[in-house]
Amino acid sequence: MKIEIPLSNSCCEPIKQPLSEERTIQPDPPLPIAIIGAGPVGLAAAAHLADRGQPFLVFEAGSNIGHHVLQWGHVRLFSPWRYNIDKISAQLLSRHGWRAPDKDALPLGKELVEDYLRPLAALPEIKPYLYLDTRVTAISKQNSDKMKNAKRGQSPFVIYSENKQGRTKRYHAKAVIDATGTWGQPNPAYADQVWTKEERTLSSHLAYGIPDVTGKDEKRYRGKRIAIVGSGHSALNVLLDLAKLKESAPATDIIWLMRKEQVEQAYGGEEKDALQARGELGTRIHQLVDSGLIDVKTSCYIQELKKENGTVTIHALVDKQRTTIGQIDEIIVNAGSRPDFTFLRELRLNIDPVTESIAALAPLIDPNLHSCGTVRPHGERELKQPEENFYIAGMKSYGRAPTFLMATGYEQIRSITAYLCGDINAARQVELDLPETGVCRVTLPVNDSQADCCS
Repeated sequence: MKIEIPLSNSCCEPIKQPLSEERTIQPDPPLPIAIIGAGPVGLAAAAHLADRGQPFLVFEAGSNIGHHVLQWGHVRLFSPWRYNIDKISAQLLSRHGWRAPDKDALPLGKELVEDYLRPLAALPEIKPYLYLDTRVTAISKQNSDKMKNAKRGQSPFVIYSENKQGRTKRYHAKAVIDATGTWGQPNPAYADQVWTKEERTLSSHLAYGIPDVTGKDEKRYRGKRIAIVGSGHSALNVLLDLAKLKESAPATDIIWLMRKEQVEQAYGGEEKDALQARGELGTRIHQLVDSGLIDVKTSCYIQELKKENGTVTIHALVDKQRTTIGQIDEIIVNAGSRPDFTFLRELRLNIDPVTESIAALAPLIDPNLHSCGTVRPHGERELKQPEENFYIAGMKSYGRAPTFLMATGYEQIRSITAYLCGDINAARQVELDLPETGVCRVTLPVNDSQADCCS
C-alpha cells in the first residue's frame, strides 16, 4: 500500500523566506570618559564634557560632594570667587537659574561646597552620571597587562570600583581623568617623611590638616600646649586660629616647628602678593611672631615622638642640636600631602621622582629649582601620559608641591577636555592669568642669591 503525505502538512517542508530582508544593526554606544574624584576639578571636567555632548561618568569615594573640602570648611580661602569658579560650569549653572556669588568675596570652604559644588553636581546634565560612595581601586587596559604593546591604544580602560558594601564593579571608558587630589594623603610629622608605628599609635594626640580649633574642636585645644608642624598656608591658618583661641584661653601654649632656616621664609610675599588675603596671611603671622605669642623653632627636624605621662615628647634636631620638646598635649601636622598612585599600577605613567608630579611640570614647581610658587599656565600637552588618553589633573598633578590653585586646575581641564573632544586648537590655547605670589627668589645657594627663578 502506498501512502502519500500532503506536502502542506509535512514537518520537513522548507521554511519559505522572503527574497530579501533588511536588518538594522545598532552600533555600540560610545564609551564614556571616566572622571575620578568629584571635587572642584573633577566636577569642572564633567561640566566641560556635558557642554560638549560627550558621555562621561564621575566616581567619588566620599558619601557627599566636597568631602575633603568640608574637612577644612571653616577656613576662608585667600583667593576670591573669581578664581574658584570654572567658567563653563558657571554657564551651565546659569542656564538653570543659579546666581553667581560676588566675584570679589572670599568664600569659606563650606561655602565653596554649598554655594557652588553641590548645585553643580545636582544639575540634570551631571547628576545621573555621578556615583558617590564609589572608590576606584584599580584602572587597567582591557585584557592587557602593563607590559603589552599590541593594540594597547585601541583597548578601552577598565575601571575597578568598590561601593560602601564592598562589592566590586567594573566600568569601561575610552579615556580617564584622575582628579583625586592629595588632601587625604598627609605627610607624617617625622622629618624623614616615613610613616612609623610610633606616630600612628599616637593618633589621639595628632591631627593632620586644619582642625576647627575655634569651633567644634575648641575643647580639644583650649588651654593646651600645642605644637604645629609645617610652614605652608595650612599651618599659617592653624596658627592664626590658635592665636585667636589664646585670647580667651591665655594658658594655650603655641609652639611652631618648621624645617625652614628662617621664619621669614614662611611669610610669603606679604604686601607684594597679588592676592591680598594670601599676602595678609603672612603679614598677620609675622606680627604674631614679633609679639612673642608664638614660640618658633626653625631648622627643626623631628626624629622621634614618645608618649610620656599622658603627653608627647618630641625629640628633634634644632639648628643641628639634639633637642627635647616635652609635655606636648596636641600636635597638628601640616607637612604637606602626597599623591596616591596605588590604583594606577597597571598604567604607564611619567612621574617626576622628586616632586611626584607630572614630569613635565616638575621644573615649574620643584622647590629646589623654582621657589616662588608662580607656575605658568599649562594644559593637555604637558599633562599627557605615556598611557594614551589618561590624564592626571588638579592638585595631584603637582605631586607633593603645595602651590596649586583651583584656577590652574580649571585651565588644565579646559585644555584636556577640548583635546579629548577633538578640538586641538582650543587645547593648545592658553586662557589663564594667575595672580603673582610676590615672591620670586631662588632660596638655595646660587651665583646670584636674588635671582629671579622665573627668568
